[in-house]
Amino acid sequence: MTSIEHAPTPVPASPYRLALLDDHELIVDGLARWFTDFAADFTVVIRATSWMDLVRDPEFPVDLVLMDLQLGDTVSIESRIRACRAAGAKVIVVTAIDDEESRRRSLVAGAVGFVSKTLPADELVDYARRVMRGERVQRHQPAPRADSAIAGDPPDRHGVALSAAEEKALRYYAQGLSTVEVGRRMEVGYETAKTYLRRVREKYAKAGRPASRKAELIRRAAEDGYLE
Repeated sequence: MTSIEHAPTPVPASPYRLALLDDHELIVDGLARWFTDFAADFTVVIRATSWMDLVRDPEFPVDLVLMDLQLGDTVSIESRIRACRAAGAKVIVVTAIDDEESRRRSLVAGAVGFVSKTLPADELVDYARRVMRGERVQRHQPAPRADSAIAGDPPDRHGVALSAAEEKALRYYAQGLSTVEVGRRMEVGYETAKTYLRRVREKYAKAGRPASRKAELIRRAAEDGYLE
């Protein structure tokens, strides 16, 4: 990356909190330096080279995540995007695989942008800035989302054994659905869905893994493989 001159950019009262997720450390470090040097309206608070590093970081959730499409794990890009969105973070997918199908999958899952890694760093900064200002930078037609089939009781994961209904409620909730929407998907009432999620939180608490806040619950779901 070569330095270029930039016109001063107004800095918000509270800089946008940014996370960088790419399994190539050089890319993470390069982007971090660029944002630090040329984008005072952003603060890089997380540098992660794996999905688990991101969700386990105490600074998560953030305002915006720049996320690589392909990582060396089994969690799909859809699940990663939905988990970030559920926690309140916007997502821009930055990828070397700039094909229409990957773009469609990312945007349908809730990403606010999909850009190639060949995009110059200064243009990527400007793109991220426009996203955080609420400008419309991508248009797409939402497509129906296929729900994961869940059958049988799950194994005990890290001391937390969830029933099939509890796991299903957790999966939906971690994808960004509200408690009301979880109930509708499961074809149960709001109070029943709320009870399932309460039991999930209680089981994690008993295992010494707090999950009272939404971000914490999403982190537990990621740690235990419920976002596969």
